[in-house]
Amino acid sequence: TSSLGPEMELTLIQKIAVFALPVIFAITLHEAAHGYVARFFGDMTAAAAGRITANPLKHIDPVGTILVPLVILLTSKLLGGGAILFGWAKPVPVNFARLRRPKQDMLWVALAGPGMNFVMAVFWALMIQLGHALGSGFAGAPLMLMGAAGVFINVILMALNLIPLPPLDGGRIAVSLLPMKQAMQFARVEPYGLFILLGLMFTGILGIILWPLITLFIGLTALVTGLEPTQLVGLIEVVLS
Repeated sequence: TSSLGPEMELTLIQKIAVFALPVIFAITLHEAAHGYVARFFGDMTAAAAGRITANPLKHIDPVGTILVPLVILLTSKLLGGGAILFGWAKPVPVNFARLRRPKQDMLWVALAGPGMNFVMAVFWALMIQLGHALGSGFAGAPLMLMGAAGVFINVILMALNLIPLPPLDGGRIAVSLLPMKQAMQFARVEPYGLFILLGLMFTGILGIILWPLITLFIGLTALVTGLEPTQLVGLIEVVLS
């Protein structure tokens, strides 16, 4: 991996190529997982809408899945610095009232998205292992870099969505776990959740909250897949440079 050290710098085209597939699948499979688990617990809304699928075309939001991540990549490349890359897909429709036990089952439906992101982080870390085995030649190096991008985008989405703020998954998890009275009060925050999130982002507080979680999840991914944490962090630094 010596040829893939932090001193290597990707061009903008290389960076887009490395991030494209990981970003699309991180966002779309996250949504599909919500629909799959909702169906398991009795809500057929997503299934009826044809949204329980790995086909990205069913989930892509032109702004959230393509434009926003692309703009973040462009600005971070032009300004220099590792911005927190994120985006969103078209939300999978879930009718919590149709779940067999709405309040309790909401927990599993909400956890499904971040859970899928962790599965994908592990998958991409294994792709790094495969790339390492192939050597840093024609196939090996791109696979390792795409793997690093995949780990990074998935741990970010996992950390971001676990923030206990409705309508994020962490907010739904909190609503599920809180006693009914407090849960109903907390759920009223949802219409303002996006504005609160944007406020946290522009004040820099979001980064302060997220980076410890991102570091933790990167370490956990490395532990599960047998990667050296320093090697994984080094590869991530290359794709962010």
